[in-house]
Amino acid sequence: MSKPKLTVLLAGPRGFCAGVDRAIEIVEKALEKFGAPVYVRHEIVHNKYVVDELRGKGAVFVEELDEVPENFPVIFSAHGVPKSVPEEAKRRNMIHLDATCPLVTKVHVDARRHRKENRTVILIGHAGHPEVIGTLGQLPDGEVKLVENVAQAEQIQIEDPDRLSFVTQTTLSVDDTAEIVAALRRRFPNIDAPRTEDICYATTNRQAAVKALTRDCDAFIVLGAPNSSNSNRLAEVAAAEGCTKSILIERAAELDMGWMAGVSTLGVTAGASAPEILVKELIDLLDVHYEVTVREVSVTKEDMHFSLPRALTA
Repeated sequence: MSKPKLTVLLAGPRGFCAGVDRAIEIVEKALEKFGAPVYVRHEIVHNKYVVDELRGKGAVFVEELDEVPENFPVIFSAHGVPKSVPEEAKRRNMIHLDATCPLVTKVHVDARRHRKENRTVILIGHAGHPEVIGTLGQLPDGEVKLVENVAQAEQIQIEDPDRLSFVTQTTLSVDDTAEIVAALRRRFPNIDAPRTEDICYATTNRQAAVKALTRDCDAFIVLGAPNSSNSNRLAEVAAAEGCTKSILIERAAELDMGWMAGVSTLGVTAGASAPEILVKELIDLLDVHYEVTVREVSVTKEDMHFSLPRALTA
């Protein structure tokens, strides 16, 4: 009995961004330089496959610095950390390496600059996300005001509207953030914006790639971790663009083949912390059930690269 035909449209760009590549390489280089174990505060990136691979090489993942024994190196995750974390590491004379994505560091620098200029700082982002926790922690408690949606932007009260600025989490929905910024600009015309866009190039490109595919797809699968902000946004973008049959899964094994009923053209992408091997794994599974034709649809090419900390290259 012949298998039904399925066209898979692979979004490009997809998968690892330069910040994730750098963070993973920092852990691998640290293992080479210092030997196992090397400790990592929080998941280095939000992907279980990546974390498990690094754990197998000798990385030990912890929640806080007090779980790291004396005289062992510790790495801070790509999402960034509050200022108190490296300060504590220095106080304890720990060997510490910062894998914070440089584009997140840029947001930290802007927040501190705005505050130095005596501006109230608004952070547009999702409460509880590690990146947001890290950015809030660049200034004393309460000095950064978090805005998560348009409703909050419409309600927030600012003591001096003429001394106001905003920064954003790097992995937000481009469209949702534009609506929040528009609300803030309408209420506070003199609000100071970032000198360059805070939402990172990888987030923007992956969302644009999804938008380019949705009109041709019956369904959309995003490969990524459930706690990955950028992966969740990709699934939301697909649904918002009209491909309401859109899901986020971490691995191919999670796919219920009954969900694929009636699908002849499937869009597939991967979040910025999901390795390409997971895309291949999904295609291999689909190939068991369908006569699969795969087409790459790319909206742009990426060539961004971030250098490693000097401690690992000297």
